[in-house]
Amino acid sequence: MTVVSSSPRADWPLTRAFELGCIALAIGQAMYLAASLVQGQWLADSSGRPIATDFVNVWAAGRQALAGVPAAVYDVALHKAAEITAAGHDFEGEYPWLYPPTFLFVAVSLALLPYGMAAAAWLALTFSAYLVVVQGIIRHRAGLLLACAYPGLLANAVVGQNGFLSAALLGGALLLLPGRPLIAGCLIGLLAFKPHLGILLPVVLIAGGYWRAIAAATVTLGLIALLSWAAFGPEAWTAFLQSLPVASQSTLEQGRADWGKLQSAYGIARMIGAASAIAWVVQGVLAGAVAVALTALWRSKTSFDLKAAALAVGTVMVVPYIFLYDLVILAVAMAFLLRACGEAGPTQGEMRALALAGLLIVIFPLVKAPTGFVATLVVTLVVMRRAGIIPTRIGSMPLWT
Repeated sequence: MTVVSSSPRADWPLTRAFELGCIALAIGQAMYLAASLVQGQWLADSSGRPIATDFVNVWAAGRQALAGVPAAVYDVALHKAAEITAAGHDFEGEYPWLYPPTFLFVAVSLALLPYGMAAAAWLALTFSAYLVVVQGIIRHRAGLLLACAYPGLLANAVVGQNGFLSAALLGGALLLLPGRPLIAGCLIGLLAFKPHLGILLPVVLIAGGYWRAIAAATVTLGLIALLSWAAFGPEAWTAFLQSLPVASQSTLEQGRADWGKLQSAYGIARMIGAASAIAWVVQGVLAGAVAVALTALWRSKTSFDLKAAALAVGTVMVVPYIFLYDLVILAVAMAFLLRACGEAGPTQGEMRALALAGLLIVIFPLVKAPTGFVATLVVTLVVMRRAGIIPTRIGSMPLWT
């Protein structure tokens, strides 16, 4: 394993192409959102009515909890009715509430605001947290460029999803873990609003001996669970546990969402026609290999930045239920990878590979296939090459050098 310095300097070299590419992507995404807003295709339609996207799910759940029926968020029919009320009009499909009752605290806070203001506040606050974390990781203007240019931003912003929050919590936890493990553990506990994103965290924390972080995460999770039990009642937790098999059956067995939208090995297997059992085997083998590799990496003397990058990219590889908006976490992996490059900065080949990963995310709307999963594999290879895990002959190929 290669131990690499992780102290970027103010004069850390950036290629002109990198800077211009990042600026162009950031401006392009901002212009797309602005144009969509003006044309009535984002947040509100041309008549001013809220557009029903994933965010209506959160705001409607908050209103249900405020009305004293928090357990009703797990009833698909009742929750759809609340979403129609929130949007002010009927719409095709529904956005089922799949989160544990702990996330109702966020939903209730947002539901105290008018719908449009709540959606804007949600995106502004979570994007700001994501921006601060990525900049804090790299400690260089490249951090702001990467954070604003990352092409997965649109997938999250357009539908008002929680990818910014997931990335901020995981990235913040990894950033603080070496020096402030208790705070890092608290952030890990908060990340449990999406439990499947934390599957690898106990594995690597135990492998690395971060016992204080484990304790803080356990206490935080237990505390917010107890608070949610007191605030929303045991019925909400019972309804949540009962809803899990139904949600799994609907999404992962019946394909409620298009298979091509799942950015996972499971999604690829189902998209090409594999049976559910075969897809689960493929996903399970991949997850097991990633867990074993991360255990070995986190027990080694490899730099912490490469360990963090590997965990971030592994987080989105091991779960079958992952969408493009969740891949904002890849920006955290890229940030730690760039930080691991030290004062010399990344090689041109590494930058080309990261650009390729970005391109794969950009083209998703055109191909409707799990290109985000392929982007994840590309970033994984870059991390493995810098950590000295893959054979050096791969590292000498034109893409990487």
